[in-house]
Amino acid sequence: MSRDAFLTRVRQAAHAGRAYRVCVDQGGSGVCEDFGTLGALGSSATDLCRRMCDEVNEVGGVAHLAEDISAAGEQLLDLLADYNAQTVLMWQHDVIEQLQLKATLQKAGIEVLDHDRLITMHPADVRSAMLTADVGVSSCDIAVAETGSLVLNAQPGQERAASLLPPVHIAVVTRQQIVADLFDAFDQISRYPFDDFPSNLTIITGPSKTGDIELTLTTGVHGPGQWHVIVVG
Repeated sequence: MSRDAFLTRVRQAAHAGRAYRVCVDQGGSGVCEDFGTLGALGSSATDLCRRMCDEVNEVGGVAHLAEDISAAGEQLLDLLADYNAQTVLMWQHDVIEQLQLKATLQKAGIEVLDHDRLITMHPADVRSAMLTADVGVSSCDIAVAETGSLVLNAQPGQERAASLLPPVHIAVVTRQQIVADLFDAFDQISRYPFDDFPSNLTIITGPSKTGDIELTLTTGVHGPGQWHVIVVG
């Protein structure tokens, strides 16, 4: 197959795929909005937030819908208490800063490993601290309602280890970060300035999973076995 023919096939497949973008049943009527008009649906915080929660639960995570940022903070503290977290590997991100979490955790005697702390440590100690952290706390760059996925861009202060190494990963997501589907997510990604494009971009859908040759699914072998998403909306 020639290069032009291959690209034509890809364009056709992408165009056809748009017919299957996620839609939301408005008012329980059993009739979904046409996805070509989802831009209007995107203005409905309730629809996208609920869809995000539903999909997070479907892929093996645990979703929590918080009314506002204060309620999200309380939910996060409850989760940390449930897991008896003593060390938290935490992003420095606008959403996390709104929670005013760092001071609260330090007051409770919980060690906070954020970027400011990590850069003061010896590299060998950084590795050890990350590997032994009880919980990773992050936000995301984009959340995808269609699949319950989180798009995370690695950069200083938003280390990918927070969503990869601890046995528990908790992400806090606001309505403003949620898009309807992967088409919208990649549309946003395509607009990143070339000089600021992240060194690592990860799409997380559910807790870590792996399967052997006998198709036995195991959770948590290569990453967090517990995955919580707190949706503020």
